[in-house]
Parts: sequence; C-alpha cells; structure tokens
Amino acid sequence: MGKQYKALEAKDIDFIKKQQLFYIASCSNHEVNLSPRGYESLHVIDENSMYMIDYLGSGNRTARDIGEDGEITIVFNAFENAPMILRCFCKGETILKDNPEFATASEFFSEDMNAIRQIFKFNIYAVETSCGMGVPIMKYQEERAQVRNFALKMQREGKFDQYVKDHEVPPVL
Repeated sequence: MGKQYKALEAKDIDFIKKQQLFYIASCSNHEVNLSPRGYESLHVIDENSMYMIDYLGSGNRTARDIGEDGEITIVFNAFENAPMILRCFCKGETILKDNPEFATASEFFSEDMNAIRQIFKFNIYAVETSCGMGVPIMKYQEERAQVRNFALKMQREGKFDQYVKDHEVPPVL
C-alpha cells in the first residue's frame, strides 16, 4: 500500500542510492517533459533536497519549467529485488556555472564538470511510495557513454557554450 509524506526517510535515501535509472518530469505552461536519467547524476543532500547534474541535450525544458515556477517530479522504481516506486514532488532551482553554489554542489559528483551544462537543486515538498508490482524485473548492464563523451568533445573543441545557447528552449512570449 502506498503512502505520502513530507520528507525522505533513511530507507528512501538508501533506495535512491541503489537506482541506476530514474525519471524526471517537469511542467509549467507547456507540454509535460519526461526524461530518463542515469550516470551518477543525482545526490541527496538531506531529506528535503537533492542536486542533479545536467548534461547537454536537445533542449533545456527542465530549466525552462523551473524558471516558470513549474513542478518537478522525480520517479525511482526498482527493477530488481522487492518492487517499489518512489516519487519526489519538488520545486527547483537552476544553478549555472557562474553561481558560487555550482562549485559547492560539484563536490558531490565524480563526473567531469566540464561536461555539465548546469546543476539543478530540487526542494522536495512531498514523497510518495507505491507498490511497483507492475514494473518488470530487469538487470542493469552498463552505462552508455555517448552523452558524456559528446559534451566533453564539445568542451574540448570550444563549442560547449554555443551549443548550450543554440539548444535552449525558447522562453514563453
């Protein structure tokens, strides 16, 4: 039986740390954005907040939705062992590289920060669990390196900042 509460519990944080894949959904006054994420891209700060590093991508919808005071939901589900789904309902902040908090947040990750577009800070206002019995059992094999390698290549070639600028989702008019 699922339940909803206001902050992550220790067992939730342990569950999050074991997941190789999670989903982030965001929405403001646009289409709902839903993206799967992997790598070591999420760090739980405390029971009500977490950081997520953001690689280059086709758009920047999460930042757009955060900038428009939109909602963020982060979903974790077990693919192995006991079934479970954990949702974190959040508001977010975008931390750009020129923000002093970027350096502080970067300390939690072993990733090459040259490949990172920005860091998101999520402020959790509700946590919800559900059974997850409809999720298939699957085995993790390995990460795909393409996104990380692409971002590092863009950085080496001096094209990173222009790529970020060219691929931002346009603001609402």
